[in-house]
Amino acid sequence: MSREYVLHDGKRGSALALRITPRASRNQIAGVLNDGTVKIHIASDPSDEDMNTEIVAFLAEVLGVPKSRVEIVAGETGRDKLVSVLDMDVETAHQRIVAHMD
Repeated sequence: MSREYVLHDGKRGSALALRITPRASRNQIAGVLNDGTVKIHIASDPSDEDMNTEIVAFLAEVLGVPKSRVEIVAGETGRDKLVSVLDMDVETAHQRIVAHMD
């Protein structure tokens, strides 16, 4: 359910739905579901409070943007998360994610 949105301060960005699988051997993009949800494997333990930080850092690396442009806006404590990416449209984000899949 990825979509483009406009923030109240006029900045543009995209929203990405993520499904996280913790305790992976390494951080990786595992695939994209039919509804556009991005499956990500993260090496962190789900109880690790730094897991969200690791997710943001990994996504910023994949997308080629500063970590400050990536924010978890919903689902901080669950495996399904909604992430905003400032100054990047959905098509560009998905192209970069697909290019980074193993």
